[in-house]
Amino acid sequence: MIVEVTRFRASDATALLAARPAMLADFRDDRTGFVGARLVRLADDEWLDLVEWERAEDLAASRAKGANREGIAAFFAAIDALVSSEDGTAV
Repeated sequence: MIVEVTRFRASDATALLAARPAMLADFRDDRTGFVGARLVRLADDEWLDLVEWERAEDLAASRAKGANREGIAAFFAAIDALVSSEDGTAV
């Protein structure tokens, strides 16, 4: 299992949370190896998105697709700035 951890800023929590269900539905429909995701709200408009993948190749393929679906694009549009992104193997 691969865990992708993305930290970002989003000042409009309402828009971000409204876009989340469609983004997750698009990931389930279009992303091979997508297991699930959790969104964590931090202080000062920062968030963590914890996404689980079956294999590193699945994560790489997802990154290559980018915001190819409407729900994914709407979620990404609600993000003001990327702070960091990394991934690792769950143990």
